[in-house]
Amino acid sequence: MKLKLLIPIFALLGSCSVSKTSNNVKQLSDDELLTEVQRQTYKYFYEGAEPTSGLARERYHVDGVYPENDKNIIATGASGFGIMGTIVAIERKFITREEGYAHLKKGLDFLAKADRFHGAWAHWMHPSGKAKEFGKDDDAGDIVETSFLAQALVTLRQYYQNGNAEEKVLAQKADELWKGIEWDFYRQNNKNVIYWHWSPKSAWKMNFAITGYNECLITYVMAACSPTHGVPAEVYHQGWAKNGAINTDIAMYGHPIKLKHNVVGESVGPLFWAHYSYLGLNPKGLKDKYADYWQENRNHTLINYDYAIANPKGFKGYGKNSWGMTASYSVKGYAAHMPNEDFGVITPTAALSSYPYTPKESMQVIRNLYENMKDKVWGEFGFYDAYSETANWYPKRYLGIDQGPIVVMIENGRTGLLWNLFMSAPEIQQGLTKLGFTYSK
Repeated sequence: MKLKLLIPIFALLGSCSVSKTSNNVKQLSDDELLTEVQRQTYKYFYEGAEPTSGLARERYHVDGVYPENDKNIIATGASGFGIMGTIVAIERKFITREEGYAHLKKGLDFLAKADRFHGAWAHWMHPSGKAKEFGKDDDAGDIVETSFLAQALVTLRQYYQNGNAEEKVLAQKADELWKGIEWDFYRQNNKNVIYWHWSPKSAWKMNFAITGYNECLITYVMAACSPTHGVPAEVYHQGWAKNGAINTDIAMYGHPIKLKHNVVGESVGPLFWAHYSYLGLNPKGLKDKYADYWQENRNHTLINYDYAIANPKGFKGYGKNSWGMTASYSVKGYAAHMPNEDFGVITPTAALSSYPYTPKESMQVIRNLYENMKDKVWGEFGFYDAYSETANWYPKRYLGIDQGPIVVMIENGRTGLLWNLFMSAPEIQQGLTKLGFTYSK
């Protein structure tokens, strides 16, 4: 399962032909448009970063109105996505290599000093590095958000391990941070399942056992791959896979699904489940006894596409150029949008971050948003978080956890950059083998 690491040399502009729009304005080629979306979206994690840490803000509201004065709250998972996005930004020359290094070093220096709870960071952090309560009894270690960050640390280490002297030092710091995460502790006294939260104040009171299928596959993969605090394979098979109960056999719009999603009824969950675990973990050719992960994610995406075309609730604008449901801001506050929880809201990250699975269908959304709806949905950090044509609702707000996968997953679809880096790590290959995965490009 050894992989050859390829770090491509990128051209900012593609070779696709350039056409004219109906109003005689130059239309960007697919490559140009993808690059423009990545460039603008990445600004969230660079120009829009929390200034003390250089890491990702939980949210950014153009109107300046925030809940509970949390304008500068740092989000752990989104920060991991931003670290991976910075590697893209360096390679695509949105920023210089020197700027990228300085930005990443600032973030890792902050993480090294921030509150940790048996190696795990909290879901939210203050600019001081102190944990911020996310919810009642959820005020400390969050092993899922930490796993999103951990995959970024491994990716960063692989990127810089053969760099110059100072880059090698940063790679070593990323390695130390990753190896300091006590995955085994989050088994709650050696049970064969991982628990989401732990707090020095309330211990295991949240008692949230992580079982599949949702966005947390990467948590189990990182836990199994850790060379310092790893968990045995039975934690994955008995906990995450529920002794095989993770499997189902349903089809929606002709697309079979083999993994039972943690939602009510026989349906699929929000599309971020096909993104967060796969920013570094390459689903192409990835299989275990439960699923073919490429086929699962592609089918999950195509169900969203076909659902929007069928549009059973008759929402305005739904179709091949406007599809994709995931957790985001909503006309109902915040919601995990999916086929069985559809409020007429389209979240751009859903289709954009699915670009590796459905490049043609995702490009249709990108073009529609950029060429036909740009004045309503495009701002200083790329496309806003969500919109509803039915409700005439176009909030100028961003969420870091939604912006991050856009930069990373579009790049994976174009070049496989982050996939190649992450999958080249020897402990990742060893851990996947331990869990019973096979992998072929």
